[in-house]
Order: sequence, then C-alpha cells, then structure tokens
Amino acid sequence: MVFRRLWGDKGGIPLEMDTVILSDPVEPGGMLTGEVVLRAPDRDVEVQSIHLEAFVDTPGVHKDDGDESKGPSFTSTAASGWFTLKKGEERRSPFRQRLWWGSPVSEVNGQRFHGVSLTLHTKVEAEGISTRTDSDPLRIAALPLHTAVFDAFTAEGYGCTTSRIVDSTIPDTEYSIYLRQSFLLTRQSGHEGPQELELTFHNNSVGCEIYLRRAALHKRHWDDKPPALRYVAAHHDVGRVDFTEEVRRWIGEVAALGQSHEGAAD
Repeated sequence: MVFRRLWGDKGGIPLEMDTVILSDPVEPGGMLTGEVVLRAPDRDVEVQSIHLEAFVDTPGVHKDDGDESKGPSFTSTAASGWFTLKKGEERRSPFRQRLWWGSPVSEVNGQRFHGVSLTLHTKVEAEGISTRTDSDPLRIAALPLHTAVFDAFTAEGYGCTTSRIVDSTIPDTEYSIYLRQSFLLTRQSGHEGPQELELTFHNNSVGCEIYLRRAALHKRHWDDKPPALRYVAAHHDVGRVDFTEEVRRWIGEVAALGQSHEGAAD
C-alpha cells in the first residue's frame, strides 16, 4: 500500500490517501470495486467527499492541479459523503460501480494492448487541502466474447497488439459513453487475406456488433475509413459457435469488399 500525501493550504500534511482497486482486472459490464484509505497524521480533518473517475489517458491533454495527462472520462462514482477524520485515524471508504458495456479494454488473455492507458483518479474534497487527486492504473479485460473472436483471428494468422481509442462513436448506433475503440489486426507471413484489418466491438448486455474493415487506424472519423462489414454475436455464443470458421468467412468477405470497392473507384 502506497499513500499519497495531500498537503494543506498552509503547509503540513493533513491527509494521506491510497486507492485500492479490488476488481483487478474488471470486464465491461462488470463491477468496479475497491476502497479509498485515508489517514489524518497531524490533525482532525473535515472530509467533504471522495469522488472517483476513470479516464483514458492521452498525451497532450491539458493538465490540472498537477494531475497526470488525462483524456475522456468513461465512468464515475462516489466513495463517501461528509465525515470527520480524527488525528491519527485511518478510515477505509469502499466504492462500487458497474462499468458501462461500452467501456474500453486494456488487455486480452493477460496481454496489454499497445496504445491503451486507463487510469482511475480519486479526488478528495476536504478542509484546507491544496493537492487533492491520486491516480491509479486501471485494468479492464476483454469480455469472453471478445477473447473468442481474438483467438479465432489468431488461428487465422492475425495478431493484435495495438488499439486506438477516440472520443467518437459508430454512426447510427446507440451508445452509453462517447468513446470508440478499434484494434489493429496484422496478418502473419504464410497466411492469406488483407495485410491489416481493423476490428471494432459495439457491446451491450446481450452481445455485440462486430465491425471489420481494411485497416485505417490513423484516420479518426468513421466515414473516412474503408467500408466496414457488420456482424453480430451473443455472449452465450462462446463455446457454442465455431468463431474460427466465422472469422475465416469474415476475412474473405472483407477481402472481396475491398476488391469490389477498389474496382468501383477506378
């Protein structure tokens, strides 16, 4: 346990804080749980609130109050209301928040995606505190349905190590948070199909829509990318559907679509 010292407006250390994430990792649609531990080493402190918010960390974003760079937020919750922390006292305030199904993921099969950094920020509102925020890395694992699809692409010779998250959505779809995450699939030597594919999941409690296209991860806007094909799968399909066969068909259809699209453009 590593405590962060929260300095007072007039010096001294009125509070020490540490956030402990217990659900590590958590999945989209799952429950993010943990506790915020506060200590008052020097004097009594009136704690007004404890608020937690999860962010996608991105470079070049404006920094506030010395916090690390942070981008779009995708969930928030409160850990406690008003209370008095006595001198020398330690208090643990639990938090519990269900993640949106559309929450970004940072890893699959225990392997982190390059380009994804998720952080849980803890903000304490308290009497006489000048530095108020703590930051902790947040791990969100791919759903079993995602994992089954990724494993099928691996079986067909496509590896995935890179992902990109943008503050945008898929056109004409309902969404819970204003974020879209895409994954870059790269064909290994000795296999057939487009060299690079771009995979996007749009989740809900039943399953997900799966969008597959030729890769253009560098293009931000959905309509500026190559045309995408849409497929659907349910969470209960895991273990019942041969996703390797499905993915083989998807790859062939995207390859054919790319050829017809290029032909139409000539």
